[in-house]
Amino acid sequence: MSENQNLLAEQRRALILDEVRKRGGVRVNELTRRLNVSDMTIRRDLDALARQGVIEKVHGGAVPVVGTSTHEPGFEAKSALEPGAKEDIARAAAALAAPGSAIALSGGTTTYALAQRLVDVPDLTVVTNSVRVADVFHDAHRPSSSGATRAGAATVVLTGGVRTPSDSLVGPVADRAIGSLHFDVLFLGVHGISEEAGLSTPNLAEAETNRRFVSAARRVVVVADHTKWGTVGLSSFATLDEVDAFVTDAGLPAQARAEIEELLPGRLLVAGPAGATDPDDGPDSIRA
Repeated sequence: MSENQNLLAEQRRALILDEVRKRGGVRVNELTRRLNVSDMTIRRDLDALARQGVIEKVHGGAVPVVGTSTHEPGFEAKSALEPGAKEDIARAAAALAAPGSAIALSGGTTTYALAQRLVDVPDLTVVTNSVRVADVFHDAHRPSSSGATRAGAATVVLTGGVRTPSDSLVGPVADRAIGSLHFDVLFLGVHGISEEAGLSTPNLAEAETNRRFVSAARRVVVVADHTKWGTVGLSSFATLDEVDAFVTDAGLPAQARAEIEELLPGRLLVAGPAGATDPDDGPDSIRA
């Protein structure tokens, strides 16, 4: 970690979290030296990360939260993770939605970020099982002070179902609704993606609903930040062969990029700030 007292709080906390995950724990006094900030600043950072559910505070420092294949954080907790990466992914993925097409958006914080980019795409028909995503399009329909609505406001179909901690609707009602429809493109958020398990989630009902989404789509676009690669949830719902594009962010390590390119040749899209480069990028990586 570089010593920089001018780091923004979000950047500093991202560095701390990365150090916790890599080393299995950190101490407050060590972080104050490395980041050149006060003891109180580090303790506030650890408090904030603990509230997000990504670390556990211990005497003198912090350790990672022990993850399980059945643990499903709530929407607010997940929203605080990798916000910059999600925005990069959303910007790149939005370019894959053609005006006038029928698209589906699964639940999740990355698809929520994507929805905010899609409200300006004309004449979309959007099917979603995410209450949060539906709200984005609903708000876009609301008249402004001048009486005009946003030009790209879409027609939205919200499935019924039982609400999950991440504000997705799942279960038989959602499954039946999705199974009767057909989409040009599905934008799919995932809990985890790996070579062995494919796409997975800790929620069994959500796994079945996602299977219906995948079956109903002509093209499947996975939108997931770099932390999702190698993560495995309780239930797999699709194989990597069913993925037509994988949009992720520049935080994905070079070794992981190479692995994914071998598994999904020509289907990896690495999103990032304009002009960003990675000296270890393989020749087949696409940068948005």
